[in-house]
Amino acid sequence: MKSLVAYFSCSGTTEKAAKLIADTLHADLYEIKPKEPYTSADLNWMDSSSRSSVEMKDKSSRPAIGNKVENMEAYDVIYLGFPIWWYIAPTIINTFLESYDFKGKTIVPFATSGGSGAGKTDMYLHASCSEEVNWKSTTMLNGNVTKEKIKKWLDNMHIS
Repeated sequence: MKSLVAYFSCSGTTEKAAKLIADTLHADLYEIKPKEPYTSADLNWMDSSSRSSVEMKDKSSRPAIGNKVENMEAYDVIYLGFPIWWYIAPTIINTFLESYDFKGKTIVPFATSGGSGAGKTDMYLHASCSEEVNWKSTTMLNGNVTKEKIKKWLDNMHIS
């Protein structure tokens, strides 16, 4: 089975986990890059008028992605990584899921956070793709994420 590790990261935390997963699986790696990159001011969650705050308040917000996955149809399993913002995935992840046909594929979401859990992430994200997707529950990869921890998690996933 061919795997893709797709991720969105602003601080580098999710990127680190994504690279460990891709390295462990010998999978392809794809960074979800916003068409308009986020600035520090955009990411200031304490400012209710910051771009990220405004996007997260509007569940229909779909920030544009500046790059595409080539040959998405070639992948069987997509490991999808993102930080948790306001107890759910950033809305750019919904943009990603709505940009491709994942029918018949397995999606394995993983998230990073400074302390919060995944909240209603699965409910919001799964709604953005076909019901004919093998959707796994979001796994939180917080703290010191090592290759050993990643390998143990992947071994327990039993993806086939």
